[in-house]
Amino acid sequence: MTITLKDFYADWCGPCKTQDPILEELHEDWGDRFEVEKVNVDEQQDVANEYQVRSLPTLIIENEEGVVERFVGVTQRDDIETALEKAGA
Repeated sequence: MTITLKDFYADWCGPCKTQDPILEELHEDWGDRFEVEKVNVDEQQDVANEYQVRSLPTLIIENEEGVVERFVGVTQRDDIETALEKAGA
């Protein structure tokens, strides 16, 4: 099963810069259990619209069945890990 964490961000977004190290550390520790897909909302407006992203940062965790969890704002590692486990990572 493929688990994807979509990270919706923009270069001008301060809180997004706070979120980045949390995601990088998590991905290093979890390895191949999930994929990170970074979505720059300025360059990929269609994807942001498809997922109805209105605030940044937004994290969306998906598996083959669809969206498992959505976080808006800077999200702590524990909450992300709980959602990844729920998704099957």
